Amino acid sequence: MSEKGADWTDLSLFLAVAREGGLSGAARVTGRSAATLGRRMRSLERSMGRELFVRHDRGYEMTADARKIIDKLTEIEGQIVRLCSVPAGEECPLVKVSAGTWTTLALLERLDDITGTPADIRVRFISAEDTLDIPHREVVIGFRNRRPTQDSLAGRKLARVEFAPYAMKSAPDRWIKVLADTPSARWLEKMIGNDAICEVSAPRNSLDLALAGKGIALLPTFIGDDHKRLQRRGSTIPELEHDQWIVTHQDDRHLPEVRRAIDRLVAVLGSRYGT
Repeated sequence: MSEKGADWTDLSLFLAVAREGGLSGAARVTGRSAATLGRRMRSLERSMGRELFVRHDRGYEMTADARKIIDKLTEIEGQIVRLCSVPAGEECPLVKVSAGTWTTLALLERLDDITGTPADIRVRFISAEDTLDIPHREVVIGFRNRRPTQDSLAGRKLARVEFAPYAMKSAPDRWIKVLADTPSARWLEKMIGNDAICEVSAPRNSLDLALAGKGIALLPTFIGDDHKRLQRRGSTIPELEHDQWIVTHQDDRHLPEVRRAIDRLVAVLGSRYGT
């Protein structure tokens, strides 16, 4: 930063302090300490040659100059973020996301809403029933069925997930069994044992077979209800209900590309869950 100007990093921190009305709120949003933000705001004021805040015990009050600046910055903020995140001639930043079969399927159907139009992030979906390691950066964002307990992880609670049996109207009254290490597959094993019309190793194949009229599939309601040709063959199964969480590392959650990805993933799933 030169003596006569300010770089975008400091200006984005200024926006956070102004919008949050003080250092503590801005610290939560940006991941910077209050002391660091205080120093950066004083440095910014020196570089711009004007006072931006009146400092009170209750917070930071913007000066008239600051209000003029924030009005101008708000108009161009989105363009600057895109330019800073995706330099000319370089690829969009990559965000690795892990999710189970059904969540991945729901997200892939709305890919443009996640990557942006035009795209400003690249998303690598890793569809896996196993829990991949976020602290060791196997993935950046993961979907989990419980609140994260590690101090290094941050989570946002999504909607509650329910399961129910689905089939075509003319399908036989026989289950399609999934051979996988998931709660729903274990429930099927306990309930039907070997009495299945067909067995598949990939959960997605149970949906394909149900749509082909071959039998009954156990599906999340946000998948089953979305396929209008399928009908519920019973009520939801209480013991399979669980909360869903979107989880990332504390050190990554304030990166611009990660924040954009999380906000968009939550919006897409919220529309599927009806929340």
